[in-house]
Amino acid sequence: MTEEHQTEKKQVRPLSIVKEREKVRLVSIEAGRGLNSRLVSMGLVPNVEITVVNNSHPGPFVVSVKGSRMMLGRGMAQKIMVK
Repeated sequence: MTEEHQTEKKQVRPLSIVKEREKVRLVSIEAGRGLNSRLVSMGLVPNVEITVVNNSHPGPFVVSVKGSRMMLGRGMAQKIMVK
């Protein structure tokens, strides 16, 4: 397997375990219709770049999407799959 191919196949993981200042791309949201539509209205759509601003325990889970910062519950962040 080439290095490029390994980079393309980055592991999909929940947003809740991404480290601070790391940039990731949204792959999918594994939630019901209500939460899914709420997150889409906040700009969390497939392939959007997300930067984790704060992921300290205990403390708020803050992300930046398209220049806007937003706070998410850890349960929500667990349902957002990124790579």
